[in-house]
Amino acid sequence: MRTTFLILLVLWTSTLFSQYPWQRPLKTAWSTDGITFNAPTIFQDSSGVPSFIKWKGDTLICAFQWFRLPIGSPSWDRVAVKFSYDNGITWSQPTPIKVNGLPPNYQRPFDPTLVVFNDDSIRIYFSSSDGFPIGGLDSTVNTYSAKSTDGINYTFEINARVDELHKRVIDPAVIYFKNANHYLSPIGSPQQGAYHYVSPNGLNFMKVQDIPSDQNHNWTGNYMMNDTNELRFYGAGGAGVWFNSTSNGGIWNGYVNTNIQGGDPSVLKVSATKYQMVYVGNPYSNGTNREEAKMERITIFPNPAKSEINVKVNATLRGFAFTVYDNTGKAVLSGKITSENTIMALDNIPVGIYLLRVGNHLNQAFYVIKE
Repeated sequence: MRTTFLILLVLWTSTLFSQYPWQRPLKTAWSTDGITFNAPTIFQDSSGVPSFIKWKGDTLICAFQWFRLPIGSPSWDRVAVKFSYDNGITWSQPTPIKVNGLPPNYQRPFDPTLVVFNDDSIRIYFSSSDGFPIGGLDSTVNTYSAKSTDGINYTFEINARVDELHKRVIDPAVIYFKNANHYLSPIGSPQQGAYHYVSPNGLNFMKVQDIPSDQNHNWTGNYMMNDTNELRFYGAGGAGVWFNSTSNGGIWNGYVNTNIQGGDPSVLKVSATKYQMVYVGNPYSNGTNREEAKMERITIFPNPAKSEINVKVNATLRGFAFTVYDNTGKAVLSGKITSENTIMALDNIPVGIYLLRVGNHLNQAFYVIKE
């Protein structure tokens, strides 16, 4: 069992350290055909998994996962929304949403996607789970939903919308097309394709045939209705952002590459000749090497740990304050780095994954086990 914990931790920390969400901005770009886009600009700092829709005339609303530091703040790892009242030219400042009625034992909503229903209401679909899975996202992670009339305050809708009993479902995409709500979620690796479900009401979904793919096309992204007879899905892969189209939601016509390099795209046809894309951009160019150098100054062992960890730091970090955060962003331990080898007692910390922050430097992850 200990070996399993360690392998999971290595995989989890590798992903965390190679793609810090707070080091990546959302970018936006415009196009006249949804294929060739102009030069992108920054849409929102420290964010990911965008989804945006047109709502009430010229109002647009974009939801995304916001990671603005510090950890534990109202903007840290929370779904937030921005509004535009001029068809995407200017946008409001982000506001974290509230999901009223979400069971207290459920982990925070993540991977949001938005759908308009009943003309003036919004339903948000998101990933969550009953409790926090230890060692990574597992089959307890399902797609849930909540509804709203203002885009900020939502009411949780009980039960999962989609639940694959033996596999996780994350990064959902949902759209209403040809009298049905179409749901899509990537199965795993790109070549595994995506789950496809349909629903008449957006609440009760029925599984249909999976969407096939290959290793170069990852079905993580968002739907877009180009017209009443063409539904597109924008995703990403080795060649950058692409789309595929369908006339019925089930049979796809083939991949078309755009000129955008990025991930997790959301595209909206704002008018007959205007498409706007919001997507995850590359890490900020002014801090990558410096941040990697900082990370190399901090080493944690043993990892996993039982009763204590030894934190080895570069001499330049002596005297810095440290804080240990749990997976909700709550500080559970704090103190000062007194030497280049500082021992931290973990007697009062339960089993779980934790992040260590030394001064303003990068977080290091470790896993606590108990016997």
